[in-house]
Amino acid sequence: MAYKKRHDGRKPDETRPITAKAGVIPKADGSGYFKIGKTEAYAAVYGPRELHPRSMQDPKQGLLRCTYNMMPFSGQGDRVRPGPSRRSKEISMVMENALRPIVDLDAYPNAVVDVFVELPQTDAGSRCAAISAAAIALADAGVKMRDVVTAVAVGFVDGLIVVDLDYEEEAWKEGEVADIPVAMIPSTGEITLLQMDGKVEKKDLLAALKQAQPVFQRIAEIQRGAVKQRYAEINDSIEKA
Repeated sequence: MAYKKRHDGRKPDETRPITAKAGVIPKADGSGYFKIGKTEAYAAVYGPRELHPRSMQDPKQGLLRCTYNMMPFSGQGDRVRPGPSRRSKEISMVMENALRPIVDLDAYPNAVVDVFVELPQTDAGSRCAAISAAAIALADAGVKMRDVVTAVAVGFVDGLIVVDLDYEEEAWKEGEVADIPVAMIPSTGEITLLQMDGKVEKKDLLAALKQAQPVFQRIAEIQRGAVKQRYAEINDSIEKA
C-alpha cells in the first residue's frame, strides 16, 4: 500500500508541534530547549573560557566543542547505555560541523566554547533537535554569531516527500524510506549538514530540499523568537528592580 497520507494527519511539509525556549538552565552561560513532537533537547553553553591544556590553544581562533547525549530511557526500544558511544561521538562531531560556520571563533583566541546537549525523550529527529537547541543556547550565551542554524529531517516514505519524519515513518516497512537530516543557515540558504539514511535520486533530493525551504524559515523564526522572549524577560526584570 502506497504511503499517500501521513499516519498522523500532517501535511507533507508540516512539522510536528514545536516548542523553543532560551535561558532554561540558570547556571549555564547560555541555554536552550527545543522540542519537536516527542523529541526534546536541552542545550547548555559554557564559555568562551580559556582552553586547557594550553597546548591545545590557538592564538588565532577559539575552539567549538560539542557533546551529545541521550538519556538511558529516552528512545524507542532498548535502554541506551550510559556514557559515550560510537553514535554519540559521531553526532557530537556532526553538531560541531553544523554549528561552526555560524560562530565567529576568530573573536575568541585561545578559548573554548563548550556545548552540552541532553535528550531526555526522543522520537526521531534527535540530532536535528540537538542542533536547533544548541543554536538557541549559543545565542543566549551572547556568543558572536552570523545567524542561527536550523535543522530538520526531510525525506521520502514510499515516494512521498515529507518533512520531519517521526519514528513510525522512519521504520515504515511497506516501502522504501529515505531519512535526510539537514541543517541550514536560514539567512543564506547555506547547508551545514546533509546526511542520508536510504537511497534517493539527485533530482528527488533537490526537490525535497526545495520543498523544505519554507520549513527552515519557520523554525528559524521560532528559534529567534525564543531568544527575543528571553531578553524581553531580562529587560522587564531590570526595569522592575
